[in-house]
Amino acid sequence: MPAIKDLTLLKTYTPGLHLIATLHSDQTALLDGYSGFKDLADELTRAFDLQKLGEVYHDFEPGGFTGIVCLSESHLSVHTWPEFGKVNVDIYLSNFQRVNNGAVREIFERITAYFSAEIVSEHQIIR
Repeated sequence: MPAIKDLTLLKTYTPGLHLIATLHSDQTALLDGYSGFKDLADELTRAFDLQKLGEVYHDFEPGGFTGIVCLSESHLSVHTWPEFGKVNVDIYLSNFQRVNNGAVREIFERITAYFSAEIVSEHQIIR
């Protein structure tokens, strides 16, 4: 890894919020396939002015999906298991160019609302 030459950058960096959660939802139709969630992820990247670098979505048989959005700010991912009503969410936005902690929380709230889900567990890491 290259060394940071301008050490003032280390003094000005504000750690970002990494939120990892497990949700429970009875909305199995929303957990089955990624198409509706992809629309939400596209809406969220626009609403929070995030820079999408790439994305991968995959539907599993007989149901469930994985969706990962790579952002210049970091990432957003969702993995679902409709047979268990389970949704795993992972959102991390760095604060290098602007403070995104509020955006992480709002994105999480929107995803939770989309799935009409209850929070089973939630972990927040500042890094």
